[in-house]
Amino acid sequence: MENQQKSTEKVLLKGLTLSELINYFTSIGEKRFRGEQVFQWMYNRLADDISEMNNIPKPLRNKLLEETSITALEYSEHQTSESGGTIKYAFKTADNYIIESVLIPEVKRTTLCVSTQVGCPLDCQFCATGLMGYQKNLNPGEIFDQYRLAKKLSGEEITNIVFMGMGEPLINYNNTFNALKIFSEQLTQGISQRKITVSTSGIAPKIYELADSELKVKIALSLHSCFEEVRSKIMPINQKYSLRENLNAVKYYAQKTGTRITFEYVMLKGVNDRDVDIKELAKIARDIPSKINLIPFNSLKHMQPSGFAAELEPTPKARINEFADKLRERNISVFLRETQGGDIAAACGQLAVKRQ
Repeated sequence: MENQQKSTEKVLLKGLTLSELINYFTSIGEKRFRGEQVFQWMYNRLADDISEMNNIPKPLRNKLLEETSITALEYSEHQTSESGGTIKYAFKTADNYIIESVLIPEVKRTTLCVSTQVGCPLDCQFCATGLMGYQKNLNPGEIFDQYRLAKKLSGEEITNIVFMGMGEPLINYNNTFNALKIFSEQLTQGISQRKITVSTSGIAPKIYELADSELKVKIALSLHSCFEEVRSKIMPINQKYSLRENLNAVKYYAQKTGTRITFEYVMLKGVNDRDVDIKELAKIARDIPSKINLIPFNSLKHMQPSGFAAELEPTPKARINEFADKLRERNISVFLRETQGGDIAAACGQLAVKRQ
């Protein structure tokens, strides 16, 4: 069980899947249904304390209080955007790292953007998280607790979860997968798999692996250019897993799971907003069941970038609209993402913690 701590420390139950919890309770001489009960308390009722578990016998509760923990994260602080009500939460891990999650309330849904790593190792040039570097992977309990805390603190009914916060989910594959399994269990009764999206910069082998699992969550590929050389400049990971490899992988994912791929496309002035980009983007979108999200480039000034990252500028709004219209003329499904939370550095590509 990857996220259990050393035997001298308390066992972290938060983050264990249903089968892992059943195995834990049978290993200490308890009936398997105790694992199901604790699963429901942690992931359905969002219990903060083992003492709340009133259908667990008191002697077992006392044993669990002494030997285990169900808290993976603690609330640190939050900021609320003056426009739109987007909330950026800062949460603290048990080993004193800070991560950020973003709650986006909209008319028909409320979306939570969760992190999977502290920082990110990929160094995408448009992303503040990459500029802060990489510290560690989050375990499944730390991923899930972002949901528990955001829901309790906000009082909002969260309808959608996007794995688009700090980090690359598919590099932290095992922990991400177990978190997805927890969200997807019937006992959780939380969020449909069809309302969970995993965003990736393009780790092709793991896209295939996720496609072949029993899960059918949605995939969003951070595309940002249809040309290998340009994409490699924007996203160095493209040198390891090429655009062509990733397009083949997401095409397989769409066919295997019956889902539609989302192509995320941050609009960068003079880099990926040319007419030739429209032509190639339309070609890709026609070949793969998909939709395209056009995203305004959000400032990285709070991270004081250098090099190519410092040169990036947002495509003017008029050109974004024209870009979208020309794609739609080619019968491509296109959505314009509005910047939300930019005033609190909570918009797409802005999440980062300068000091850990």
